[in-house]
Amino acid sequence: MFSPFRTEQGAPKALDEVAWADLAQLADMDEGYVLEFKQVFSSPVRKKVPKIIASFSNSAGGWLVIGIADKDRSVCPVPRLAADYGQIIGELARRHVTPTPRFDVRFLPDPGNPAQGVVLVQVFEGDFPPYVADGVVEVREGSTSGPAAGTALVELYGKATRRRAEVRAFCRRTVYYARPDLPLFNLYFFRMGRRVSDNPSRDQVNAHADAMRAAFRRQGLPCRVQHAHDSLIFSVPAQDDPRVPHSAIELFGDESLKLSVPVVLLGGEGYRTALERLQALMGGSVRPDGREAAPATLQPADAASWPPLRLMSATDTLARVTRMAAVLDRYQRLRGMLWQQYAVAYELESMAGVVLWSDVTAYAGYVAENGPLFCATTDGVSRVRYLDDGAHDSFRARQFAGSHFFEACGLPLGSPSKRDNELVDALLRTTRGARK
Repeated sequence: MFSPFRTEQGAPKALDEVAWADLAQLADMDEGYVLEFKQVFSSPVRKKVPKIIASFSNSAGGWLVIGIADKDRSVCPVPRLAADYGQIIGELARRHVTPTPRFDVRFLPDPGNPAQGVVLVQVFEGDFPPYVADGVVEVREGSTSGPAAGTALVELYGKATRRRAEVRAFCRRTVYYARPDLPLFNLYFFRMGRRVSDNPSRDQVNAHADAMRAAFRRQGLPCRVQHAHDSLIFSVPAQDDPRVPHSAIELFGDESLKLSVPVVLLGGEGYRTALERLQALMGGSVRPDGREAAPATLQPADAASWPPLRLMSATDTLARVTRMAAVLDRYQRLRGMLWQQYAVAYELESMAGVVLWSDVTAYAGYVAENGPLFCATTDGVSRVRYLDDGAHDSFRARQFAGSHFFEACGLPLGSPSKRDNELVDALLRTTRGARK
């Protein structure tokens, strides 16, 4: 993406890399398609800010710099306000622009007088245009903004449709596992606001990889790195087969992420014990070999060929899922990223019919009344949540993975039923001390 500020080597600087001395680079620049200056943050300017942000979002993104004279590009510092400029400008955008655009705000203080400075607003190209400011679709027209024409509106809607298709395609990305039927819980984090042409440099890829390795170390997890054609795969190594990762995080060049976690299936004595408990709770409707039993008059002729039930440990699987998701939170903090830049979804892969098992009392009561929880569809992809909608300020990957793991297995989150909510709380509490 365009930046008016450059390093000595000519590379564009990110918003958090800009120093006060870099403002001198603006002296030879003119306002235009991706850059606009305002000398003061007056009431008339505040009214124009939503329109400017919307126009950049509907175009290719851009920068609004407040505290630079329009005529000669001299620095005219604005006072530091009691309220944060980011909060003020964010509130202006939320009130006047729909949907809320993505942008970052930074107050750059004057080293000689920290009570004043320059406000930098970096607006990202919008993923889901058109962005409407007070009822008008604004686009950039040279150095100003103006209403979009009919053809421009068609292109904006087409752009949003293409982006949604990109997100859906990304949420079908699969990490290789030697067992094709291995049940997996997948989390997808699609980085918004990037283009396919925005290829990272080798130094950037190495910085991303170093941060991910550090995130694994801080969670106390071993890590193996493999190169794919367009990504790096960080996996917890398995001891029995070098091709089989225990759990894996796929990291893409634009820092999109995919987490794949194999569920913990019960076996041996634990499997038989769980089956016996299910049989007792459901009035003898489960056979000891794991196949569903039914009265002889209702028994299908091919019932003997049904595959045995696969039982998943709720405690151990959730502990594994949340611990790996915590690695993503670590990475996010180490990289100084915002989750609001992402679209997120989960998927159940090869988990159709896998039955959830837990020995907590609340689950026993639930099974007796409603039957056991299990993935009841073969297509287990959730709806995509766009985290830049203003409702996810405290989003954490670990919290999302923990709560929505049970939603994926058939338990409705936010249910009005007190029993449902008690069950979620009880299942979440059992992860402590579980086998990872």
